[in-house]
Parts: sequence; structure tokens; C-alpha cells
Amino acid sequence: MAQQERAVRTRRAVVEAAAAVFAERGYAAATIAEILERAEVTKGALYFHFGSKEALARGVIDAQITADYWMPRELKLQELVDICMTLAQRIPRDVVLMAGIRLSADVQGRELFGSAWPAWTELVTAKIADAKEQGEVLPHIDPRETAEFILGAWLGMQYLSEAYADWADLPERASTLFRYVLPAIATPAALVNLDIAPDRGLRVIQESGERPAAQTQFTQPRHQSPSSSRPQPQPAAG
Repeated sequence: MAQQERAVRTRRAVVEAAAAVFAERGYAAATIAEILERAEVTKGALYFHFGSKEALARGVIDAQITADYWMPRELKLQELVDICMTLAQRIPRDVVLMAGIRLSADVQGRELFGSAWPAWTELVTAKIADAKEQGEVLPHIDPRETAEFILGAWLGMQYLSEAYADWADLPERASTLFRYVLPAIATPAALVNLDIAPDRGLRVIQESGERPAAQTQFTQPRHQSPSSSRPQPQPAAG
């Protein structure tokens, strides 16, 4: 068990170091030597977990979706809001998320290591489909089409927030996104009960730190596309 825990810690250290280098320098300029120096691990330890720089980039991308701050809600649309609002709080402070944004936007690199966007699309699609089953979403709404629209708007707001405010206003921008999008897809009964305040993400993160360990398990979406090859999100170790 101790050896397994060390392996988990080593892998996480390598992912965080790689993410820091990728976020600062981009994929092409990042070097294994600098990642090793940041992670403070041996070359053998790094290559035990990741066989190449491409595999390291895929590791960073695969670490984007965790269930650390997700909790079941009566309204599935609130679960969707909570995911986005907690991301808005975490992105400016989480180098792995920041690196995932950089890597996913790397047009040349995506052929080598992929992108986080397909996994996010599947997740948002599943949440909207679940909400539609519960009667929270208007009958004419197509879950996947809506998910792709929301993802596109979300990515655009990330770049605007970075350009204009160095990410500081991302929670406010996320709240604005939902203020305009949700009335177009949600039923009136669901809409009036949704909390989209700018501080929603911070409150959810604080709440997640108070929940019992038994409540941290994440239920996989029931509407995962069969064509998706990306692993389902799992709670992060520790």
C-alpha cells in the first residue's frame, strides 16, 4: 500500500510539473529536462508513468475532469452550473487546468496528444440529457447541440477573461453566461430554483470540503456516447 501511495504521489508530481511547464512555455518549447527539475523525480520515475512528452501532455489533459467538487443536486441543471462555476474559481489557481486550456488550444499538438474538449462535451451532454429526463429542460432542446454551444461560449469567455482581467473576473463572466443561456433551455419551474451567482463556485468548493468521505464518489453519466474513448472521470486521489 505504501508503494502504491508513493506511485500516486510521484505521478501527481510529474503531472503538476509538466502542467506548469506546458502552461508557461507551450507544448513545443517544453522539455523533459525542465519537467524533471520541477517534479524533483528521476528520469526513470517519470518514464515509468509516462513514456514520452506526448504521453505527459495526454496525462495533463486526462487530469482535467475530476469529481473533487461535484455533488448530487435535486436539479441536474444545478449540477451543470456547479461544475462550471467551480471551474471558474479554480482555473486561475490550478496549473493543471490552466495547462489543459493551453494544450487543448494547441492546433498542431492536438494530433499528438488530443484535447480535453471532447470529454467536456460528453459530460455537459450527459448533464443536459439527465436534466431533460427530469423535466428541467424544454422539450425541443437537443442535449449535444446545446452542450457544444455552451462549451464554445465557455471557451470564448475564458479567453476574454484572460485578456481583459488576467482571469480575475471569470466567475462573473460564467454567471453572465448562464444568465443568458439558461432561460433559453430550462423550464420556468427549474429556472427559478437555479443558483448562478458569481460566488456559487466558491460556496460549492467550501461545501465539498465539509462533506463526509462516503459522499465523494462520482456517478458516471448515463448518457456517455459509445463512440467516446476517453476514460470516465474519477475522483482524484487524496
